[in-house]
Amino acid sequence: MRRRILSLFTLLAAVLCAFLVLMTSCRPATVEGPAATAVEDRQYLLERIGDAAVVQLYADGFVNLPLREKTLIYHLYQAAIAGRDIFIDQRYEHSLAMRDVLEEVLTHSADIEPEVRTGIEHYTKLFWINNGPYNTLSSRKFVLGVNSDDFGIAVMNAAKHGAVFPLEEDEDLATMLARMEPLFFDPNFDRIITNKTPRAGGDILLDSANNLYDGVSMSDLQTFDERYPLNSRLVNDNDTLVEQVYKVGGMYDKQITEIVGHLEAAIPFASQPMGEALRALILWYTTGDDANRRAYDIAWVADTASPVDTINGFIEVYMDARGIKGSWEGLVFYVNEEKTEDIRRLAIEAQYFEDRMPWDDAYKEADVTGITANAIDVVVETGDSGPVSPIGINLPNDLSVREEYGSKSVSLSNVIEAYEMSSTGGFSSEFSWTEEEAVRTQKYASLARELTTNMHEVIGHASGKTAEGLTVSPQGLLKEQYSALEEGRADLIALYWIADPKLVELGLISRQDHEEVVLAEYEGYTRNALVQLRRLRDGDQIEEDHMRNRQMIIHWLMENTDAIEVRKRDGKTYYVMVNKDAFHEGIGVLLVEVQRIKSTGDYEGAREIFESYGIHFDGTLRDEVVARVDALDLPSYTGFVQPRLEVVRGVDGNITDVQISYPLNLMSQMLEYSGRK
Repeated sequence: MRRRILSLFTLLAAVLCAFLVLMTSCRPATVEGPAATAVEDRQYLLERIGDAAVVQLYADGFVNLPLREKTLIYHLYQAAIAGRDIFIDQRYEHSLAMRDVLEEVLTHSADIEPEVRTGIEHYTKLFWINNGPYNTLSSRKFVLGVNSDDFGIAVMNAAKHGAVFPLEEDEDLATMLARMEPLFFDPNFDRIITNKTPRAGGDILLDSANNLYDGVSMSDLQTFDERYPLNSRLVNDNDTLVEQVYKVGGMYDKQITEIVGHLEAAIPFASQPMGEALRALILWYTTGDDANRRAYDIAWVADTASPVDTINGFIEVYMDARGIKGSWEGLVFYVNEEKTEDIRRLAIEAQYFEDRMPWDDAYKEADVTGITANAIDVVVETGDSGPVSPIGINLPNDLSVREEYGSKSVSLSNVIEAYEMSSTGGFSSEFSWTEEEAVRTQKYASLARELTTNMHEVIGHASGKTAEGLTVSPQGLLKEQYSALEEGRADLIALYWIADPKLVELGLISRQDHEEVVLAEYEGYTRNALVQLRRLRDGDQIEEDHMRNRQMIIHWLMENTDAIEVRKRDGKTYYVMVNKDAFHEGIGVLLVEVQRIKSTGDYEGAREIFESYGIHFDGTLRDEVVARVDALDLPSYTGFVQPRLEVVRGVDGNITDVQISYPLNLMSQMLEYSGRK
């Protein structure tokens, strides 16, 4: 199953300090800032919005691509933008109407008080970055930080200047504002987008605010057989469950029809195998049938050599508390040949690693089917992949396809570069126990991040197999525990193998640096279980799967090994990795158990390990971490402004060039995507 590493995946605090700490002295870009075109006048960090950084993404190799590939990318880029509103609506049923209100106010703001407009703009930018009113990492709702009466006046003034608002039938502006007030201002109204651990008596679906279900509880599903598990919204219609299928003629017909049109325009410029994959994708979008989704997965995996590729569809299941419904996303990218060699070396050696995994031979693949691995440069990311971006991807998620046909892994090179170029360091000095640890982080974190990211995706997600005789997929058996368990498994594999001499033999790391890189990785991963608490500013439990898996690993090691100590100094808490060998040995022991749980579909085993180590945290400790991080004035996550493509046409109407530019402005790009600029 494919798992993304979120922008903060290897938040090995080591990696954090290497590339997630952003410059705080840069001034915010103005709304109509100039477009950067050359490396020498390049700007990465554009502005800070609360605890989010806004960073420009660059795709330098695009200008050197042949016209055929540029044209292909352009049509795929249009398809990615066309589906953007699907994901926004999936996240929350009121998000699109909320966005309409916010954008209409900002584009008709002549008579709005400056302080009120600033507050609305601040909230709207967070809304854009997170694709709605819920933080991408914490799952918690954030609210508009202006007085509700002042907001109402701003709406009324905007209407006088021509703003058009999403009024329901027989509704005036005052009634609309009253109806939408809890959406903008009440943090306890629909407070968590995905709640996998509700309070006693709660229900993981009814207590989640996302728009994947309507009135459906887990008990309703006990005897219901879903025909469209990945690509439908499930609705309780007078005690009858109805699947609203995402397809042409079904739910999201407008957006999907537009996507299909752009995909069809792309086919003449695609390679033969990519053209077959695009046709299969169009068929899935047209019928919605799961058999056609599987056929698309197979065709997509079979295309191993095309220099341009896209990920477009209902793919990741993190947002669904059940781990079944797919969130829409669209990415377009080309292979960065210069940076691809290292990740391909790992892919070639996949069988070597599989044969030597510490788990039972019954769960090892005798013949690891073809793994395609590339370093890529992204041209656009929308939906579940943007503006907050992954740095590594492995697909498809269907285990039966992976085991029989293989998988494709990509490392998002230009995204990683943008993180690194917009950072200065800072977390390591605050959360490292010694100066030696902080210096090691600064020197080796980037290399450690690259190695673990690649191993997580290429070796981690592509390894292992289900137990013989298991008739239901592990994902179906493990339910809401599956995603966090699989992310933990891939992390464990990366942590286990980074210490192995095989990486030196493959030329991925020098012999003299190897031990220091391993130390930096283990120290950073340990610190991260503490530092990541800064994102959880309320509550006492973790919902996001990547954060759950990281806490689970470190807290399990704390209780079951001598690898980590919790120390105090000057009223501050530190997680200190004190025994590298014990850390590695413990990782191996935990990996054996995690693989057994996955291969056998042991739901109770998964639930117990996360309930014990991965979900709950000490609110007092969190408050301490938040105070320390706030004193540093550093962001917690990053949203990217995407490159912009524009075609040049000849007198005959044919495309003669595709030009790329960089907006350097989040607001400008978001308003353009919405058709308001």
